[in-house]
Amino acid sequence: MFSDQTYMRRCLALAKTALGKTAPNPLVGSVIVKQGQVVGEGFHPRAGQPHAEIFALRQAGKQAQGSTLYVNLEPCNHQGRTPPCTEAIIQAGIKTVVVGMVDPNPLVAGKGIERLRQAGITVRVWVEEEACQQLNEAFCFRIKHQRPFGIFKYAMTLDGKIATDQGHSAWITSPIARGWVHQLRSECQAVIVGGNTMRRDNPQLTSHGVSDHNPLRVVLSRSLDLPLQAQLWEQREAKTLVVTEKKGDQNIQLQLDKLGVEVLVLEKLTPIAVMNELYRRECLQVLWECGGILAAPAIAQGCVQKIHGFIAPKIIGGQYAPSPVGNLGFTQMTEALMLKNLHCQSIGSDWLFTGYLNDGDDSD
Repeated sequence: MFSDQTYMRRCLALAKTALGKTAPNPLVGSVIVKQGQVVGEGFHPRAGQPHAEIFALRQAGKQAQGSTLYVNLEPCNHQGRTPPCTEAIIQAGIKTVVVGMVDPNPLVAGKGIERLRQAGITVRVWVEEEACQQLNEAFCFRIKHQRPFGIFKYAMTLDGKIATDQGHSAWITSPIARGWVHQLRSECQAVIVGGNTMRRDNPQLTSHGVSDHNPLRVVLSRSLDLPLQAQLWEQREAKTLVVTEKKGDQNIQLQLDKLGVEVLVLEKLTPIAVMNELYRRECLQVLWECGGILAAPAIAQGCVQKIHGFIAPKIIGGQYAPSPVGNLGFTQMTEALMLKNLHCQSIGSDWLFTGYLNDGDDSD
């Protein structure tokens, strides 16, 4: 007989099938068990599609009667893009529901659990809660703060450089590490760079085939001093959004329009203004792959909650070679930002350090 934890871990594995595709909805998987046998499974594939519980109930059919349903996130009890899952669970005759975590969405927030209990269903909560919270950290942050969860990814040499003093940066990390980044992009709804990165690297910013999902590629440039020949202007595989200000070069804007590239003009181009716009576009998780000049205000304005820092076993030197983060205005070492919940792992020949700023939850 398997434990609640075993079936909940299966829910999490199912939920991960849709990584990057469910925004603004969370990642959810569900398993239905009867007499020790799995009779139904499902996951939420994307917004507007049925929730995980519905797919699991469909697969279980009549065997759902008297069974136990596992789900990593509390079932909804409200009419959204889809009907409430609680009513489907009740109608199917489910006897017990095991929930990984309570939904932070105020429209749910315990109401789904209460409705199930009112219907006479036994509900157990907080099974594998930490893993459930981690899987949907972006969803929880977005609900609480009304903006996307920000991730800053960079790669530097052992002596702290992200490029030579001439600006050359290809490649700092190994192919294995770059493949890891391609997977990370596929889990995000948008990836952001500045004009300097675009001019210097001519990046593609796609998932390079590791997934059929590519993020929206976002270029920030106040002046629109951008090349007219670039990989980011190719729109067949992934879309690109250029964000600028009114003073931006009008001729470049017209040329980008002809190429089918969307240009958004803001009164003032700031990282937080961009994140607010991406929230309106239903982004859950946004990846900053910018250089140090843009990274500094993104961090300062609370647009970064999580950091992935690659360190390659290389030394390049250079008095003017750039570092991952520009000037934050700090003058004392005591002002340094400390990463929390730090994790370190080797990826190929490189080391990846992952941590959170303010536990990934700044409350400003």
